Amino acid sequence: MRAVRIHEFGGPEVMSVDEVPLPEPGGGEARVKLAAVGVNFIDTYHRKGLYPGRLPLLLGNEGAGNVDAVGPGVTDVTVGTQVTFALQAGAYAEYVVVPTWKLVPFPPGSL
Repeated sequence: MRAVRIHEFGGPEVMSVDEVPLPEPGGGEARVKLAAVGVNFIDTYHRKGLYPGRLPLLLGNEGAGNVDAVGPGVTDVTVGTQVTFALQAGAYAEYVVVPTWKLVPFPPGSL
């Protein structure tokens, strides 16, 4: 899958679109196929290294989309549920794995 990552801290020029493995959800997690992501000012802090992270760093902290896979024991969301989330790293990608307690379902057809 494609994801926007940084391999060094800096300005917008350090962002690159990389091919990375499709993440698999574990227990208590769901994988979301993203339809929309937030472009949040806090992302610039991560990119600049003001909020340091381990490189390469996949940016983005909020998004919305459809659950496309769930991990073992997950019963609070099902495949196909439309959800939104915040405060979860990795949203600048085609898919992201999110703990289900962070997911907020919303009405079908809203995206």
